[in-house]
Order: sequence, then C-alpha cells, then structure tokens
Amino acid sequence: MELENAAVLATNRFASLYIEDMESVKDFFQYNIKEETVFRQRYDDLMKRDFNREGMAECINHYMNKFPTSAAVKRSLESFRDSRSVAVIGGQQAGLLTGPLYTIHKIISIIKLAEQQEKALGQPVVPIFWVAGEDHDHLEINHIFAPQKENFKKKNYNETFTGKMMASHIEFDKNKMHTWIRQVFSYFGDRAHTKEMLAVVDEAITQTRTFTEFFSYLVMYFFKDYGLLLIDSADPKLRQLEKPFFSRLIHNRQVITDSVLNQQEKKQGMGFSKAIEIDGYAANLFYYHENERELLEFDPTENIFVSKTNELRFTEEELMELLESSPERFSNNVVTRPLMQEWLFPTLAFIAGPGEIAYWGELLPAFQKMGSQVPPIVPRLNITLLDKTTDRDLDELNLSIEAVLNRGTAEEKERFLASIKDEGFESLIMETKNELDNRYKEIIAKVREIDLGHVHLAESNLAVQIRQLEFLQRKVEDSIAKKHGSTLEKYHRVEQILKPDGQPQERIWNIFYYLNEYGMNFIDELLNLPYEFDGRHQIIRI
Repeated sequence: MELENAAVLATNRFASLYIEDMESVKDFFQYNIKEETVFRQRYDDLMKRDFNREGMAECINHYMNKFPTSAAVKRSLESFRDSRSVAVIGGQQAGLLTGPLYTIHKIISIIKLAEQQEKALGQPVVPIFWVAGEDHDHLEINHIFAPQKENFKKKNYNETFTGKMMASHIEFDKNKMHTWIRQVFSYFGDRAHTKEMLAVVDEAITQTRTFTEFFSYLVMYFFKDYGLLLIDSADPKLRQLEKPFFSRLIHNRQVITDSVLNQQEKKQGMGFSKAIEIDGYAANLFYYHENERELLEFDPTENIFVSKTNELRFTEEELMELLESSPERFSNNVVTRPLMQEWLFPTLAFIAGPGEIAYWGELLPAFQKMGSQVPPIVPRLNITLLDKTTDRDLDELNLSIEAVLNRGTAEEKERFLASIKDEGFESLIMETKNELDNRYKEIIAKVREIDLGHVHLAESNLAVQIRQLEFLQRKVEDSIAKKHGSTLEKYHRVEQILKPDGQPQERIWNIFYYLNEYGMNFIDELLNLPYEFDGRHQIIRI
C-alpha cells in the first residue's frame, strides 16, 4: 500500500473552513487544533480534573467481555485506570457489517491519533470508540450497498422492527442474518478470501444477539490488537455512572437550550446554516417507554416535561425519581451526548466527521454554562481506496483522481461520447426530420381543406415518422457505443469505485468488499500507513 494526498473539496462549508481556514471559525471552538501545543495544553487542562476512571473501566470491561480480546485491550484498560492517562474518542451508529467505510476510517483515526499523541506527550493515550447503541433509527443501519454491474443495490436486512427501539435492544434472527450475509457476499463475488470472511461473520452472528453486539464483535475481531476500547451508549451499567450528570442536565435544561439557540443565531449571522434541529422547548433528553424512545420537551405553562405525542407527562420531581430508580430509561440527544461524554472521559481529542464538526460548533456556550470545555475537535481521516485496476483505468482515460473525486466522470464521459459520434449521420437525420416537418405542414394544410377530421391522423403520421427516425438514430448510436464499449466500461468502473452514485466512496462501499478481495491483513496494512491529521484527503493505492 502507498499513501498520498489529494485536493478534494469538502461538502460541508463550515467543516471545510474549520479544516482549511480555522481563523474564520475559531470562535466557535475551545481549542485551535492548528496550534502546535494544543494537545499539551489540553492534557494539562485535563490533569486538573477528576474522573471516575475505575467505574468507567469496569463498565467498559463488562461490556467488552463478550467480544474478541487481546493483551493490547487489557493494557488499554489498565492505562485508562492510570490517573495520568487521557483518551482519543469518536463514535458511530452500529451499522450491519460495520456499515459504510467511513466508520472504519473513524476507528483508524482514533487508533492512529492515540498512538501519535502517546509518543508526543510521553503519557498513556487510550483509543475509545463510542457505539451509538441508544440510537433508535434502525432504517439507517439495517442495510449495506452491494455492487452490481450497472449500479448499487441497497441490500436491506428484512426483519420487521416496530417503533423507536434502541439499536442495542434490537435482537435479530440468527438464521435470517446468516441468509442475508450470504446474499450480500454473492454480490461481492467468490474470491480467495470469501470462505475465511464468511467464517468470521458467521462466528459473530453465533456469538451475539443484537445489532450493537454484532457490530462490536466485528470491530473487536479486526481491531483488538490495537488496544481499542468500546463503550455502548445504551449500556445500563453506563447509565448508573451517568445519573449525577443526567440530574444536572435536567436542572439546566433551559440554560443549555438557550445557549445552543444563541450560538446558532451567531452562526447563521455569519452565513452558515444550523446543524442541530432544536426549539425553545427542547429538554434535550429521551425517555424510553415501552420500547419507544421518546424525545422530551418542557412546557413552561404547565411546568412539566412532555413527550412529542403528549402521552408522557412528568413533573421535574417525578422525572428525578425515575432517574434514580430507572436510569436506563434515559438517554442523550445530539446536544447532551457531547456534554455527557466530556464529563465521563478525559478526552484529549474527539474525532469528528464533517457533520459532527458542524454541530459541535453550536455547543461551546452550552459547555461553558455547564462549567466544562469543548475538547479539541480533530477531523477524521478522509480516505479513498484506489485499487490497481481503477488506477490503470484512470491512466488510460487520462483522468486525474482529484477530478473524479470532486465531480465524478460524467463530463469526461459526455465529451468522449461526443467525440465518437458520426457527425455526417447526425446531420443527415436532422435534415430529414426538418424536411419531414416542412412537408407535413403542407400536407396537414391540404388535409384541413379537404377533410378536417383527418388532421389528427396526419399529425399522428408525422409523429410516427419522427419516432422511427429517432429509433434508427439510437440504434446507430448504440452500435457506435458498442465499438467503444471497453472505454465506456472503464468510465463506469472508475465512477463506481471512486464516486458511486455521485457520493464519496466511503459513504457507499463496505469494508467487507475489500476484506473479501484482499483478506485479513488488509486492516493491518491500513493501520501501518503514516497518516497525518492535517485535513487533507488521503489516497491509498492498494
């Protein structure tokens, strides 16, 4: 594998400025990641605070007991208990087969930044991945995109789950999952490593029950030797640890909401759109009721917390009693999750995607009101995998990878199609259509004099003649295209690999396509590359 950088435009303007022109948005964040001493400064700030390291270590250890482990994982747990240690953290939803490639990119980012900063600081830095098990939108995680000859097929796992059940509570049917996995791999193709990869996935299915466990098992199977730690945001043991801060969140609900709204107003005043949907009544908490995750609001007229459906109604006192007796029923939203994370972990850096950068930029005043700090927000590695066949296609088509990553191949393909057209034939068809149109105008005029009832017949006859000419034109164009089929196929292959359906590769492709092709060592090879966290796009030549 070889690593190189490319100039690729970010789709999120706020995130793009954060990466390329930090000065323009630095007032939305606590730390300037462009400063060389930022991590030393953050480390010193964290050493002034106390964390429940032992309780968190036990919680993580209990959750991870059912997944593949290693000596490196045990060392990470011991390091986390050390009062000198800090953590690099990032998180994602529990997608099937680990979800889109960007989840893997985020895990690699967490591990590599932790490695680099441990050497730079001379202190223990632990990589931690926060699995968003409390998320209830199973439609976002119940599928992958599988490659077909012409396009991608959204391959859903078809088992019915009703309501807003948290991902960590969604239990799958093992037989159905085994069947679904084989259907997915049939799209990947039978390769030298297919049997090995199927065995890994089958083992994960056998050893787990829920979407979140299935995800975590696969993640730890591939990353256990790098000391990665996992925590499920829906873990009941974690909720016990979170109780004191949930209490603070409930008491300070309006202060938090007002702070976010004020920051959004400031952001919009600078021409940015808001990233978080929130109104003045938001309580920024979910309550789990009969397998439904209900978002709470606060009604100041009645001085009560209510669900969107108005089915749930609690006074603050009742809510606090429920928190004490059943903390597992409470969960954070996009506003309070970062606040909770900062309270729980000595976070040296948070690894964020473009969307996360945008919404973290709306939280600084809320952190300050809670007496806390926004950790350094480090953009995750943006990676594109470039195999030898696609690389060769690029060369033969005289395409730059930067151009394809930024805009696909449509423009170049259209130029090629224009270059192979027979202009003489095109001109002849056009002249014939014009001549037909002119002659039929005369015919229709004469028919109108003779019998008005046959005008429609004459007009229909013209339309038939034009359609026949256009049909002939398409057939001839198809014939020309077939003569250049190998070149057109290269355009298609390049776009499907690098810019599928107009999206970045990392949003469509799945890591198991590559594991199926290249085998177990593929992950290790990715992790052995010398990444730099400078915001530039990384091209990995396989």
